[in-house]
Amino acid sequence: MSREYEIELEKLRKEIDKVDEEIVKLLNVRAKLTKEVGKLKKRYGKPIYVPGREQEIFRRLEQINETIGEFPTDSIKPVFREIISACRSTEENLKVAYLGPRATFTHQASLKQFGQAVEHIPVQTIKDVFDEIVKGKVDYGVVPVENTIEGVVNYTLDMLLGYDLKITGEIVLEISLHLMSMNPNLEEIDRIYSHRHAFAECRDWLQKNIPDAQLIEVESTAKAAELAKDDIEAAAIAGEAAADIYGLHILERKIDQHPMNFTRFLIIGKSIPPPSGNDKTTFIFSVKNEVGALYKTLEPLYRNRINMTKIESRPTKKEAWDYIFFTDVEGHIEDEKVKKALDELKKITPFFKILGSYPKAQ
Repeated sequence: MSREYEIELEKLRKEIDKVDEEIVKLLNVRAKLTKEVGKLKKRYGKPIYVPGREQEIFRRLEQINETIGEFPTDSIKPVFREIISACRSTEENLKVAYLGPRATFTHQASLKQFGQAVEHIPVQTIKDVFDEIVKGKVDYGVVPVENTIEGVVNYTLDMLLGYDLKITGEIVLEISLHLMSMNPNLEEIDRIYSHRHAFAECRDWLQKNIPDAQLIEVESTAKAAELAKDDIEAAAIAGEAAADIYGLHILERKIDQHPMNFTRFLIIGKSIPPPSGNDKTTFIFSVKNEVGALYKTLEPLYRNRINMTKIESRPTKKEAWDYIFFTDVEGHIEDEKVKKALDELKKITPFFKILGSYPKAQ
């Protein structure tokens, strides 16, 4: 029986090796074709990164995979994200700034969108992300804009108002906090490092499972993972990217108390990408100080059957009780209905600015 097993196993492994060799050959063919695409884009002054094209690739490949059924469809996007990222690196060294430090959820969002093969650059503040793009030091930036538990990140909205940059995409990331350590034995953990907000989110689980552990607050979940890396009796509460970066074992997954905790991140760049067929447009406007002003301003959206998915007010900081409105609608600015509605809206508002038109997060 053992000999028969070894023969069958060796036969299957040889078949897998052949498949792997073929995959490597095809990856090189893809990289060569991508490089030619890059040359063509540079010749005609077109952007290297086109998020709508990537979404189209993922949708098409997922549909193809569903008809075959052996490889999990949910894995198609992350696998091809890294393939696309690696191939894109043969065209150009794309640089992306994000609100750091490394291993934060913003870093995780950046990795999710752009893959490992681009240069991810951590900066200290949201303003620094915008400044790095303006200075030409990076191509894109990733910043948080809202969370399903905590609400909007007002500072990001203020930066969008103050800078002449565009939203080129969005990322929606589930915020899951995990217990991680260099030590795989939970019973040997004496202390836990994390940010105070993470401790608050995980308090119930901690009290139930390791009530005697010392809780040590640090400035970020990323710093917690860094400290746990060098302390065999310690664990950290952080996101999955921290475990990958610092080589920690995830002892328990999803120990936070909110099952529907998501953060939306924005990708910031210098130009609006072309339509993808499944887009969102973000704009800001102010209204006149008169009865029914907001209703009258939004009426063109109703008449043109444009779906408004979000509206958020912010003080202008110029006059007391004077507000601007950040608004999301479905569709791309190049769509005829969207363009018509926003042209009408612009004519009746004291202030109007398009912040971006970009593919919806998937």
